Amino acid sequence: MTDRIEALEILVAHLNRTVDDLSDVVARQSREIDTLLRRVGMLMEREAEREADGSSSIPLADQRPPHW
Repeated sequence: MTDRIEALEILVAHLNRTVDDLSDVVARQSREIDTLLRRVGMLMEREAEREADGSSSIPLADQRPPHW
């Protein structure tokens, strides 16, 4: 019975460590996603400003690729 309890305690310790590691990964990914969202937003604003300046007659997003 003692061996079984000890095995369960070891298993719980490993599971706790895994949960902590995964929590760290999720927190890091959340920070990275926030950074990427800010960068994409800035790029979208920059592109919208460039299109509003009228630097080209057709917005780049509406232009057909050269192979069409």
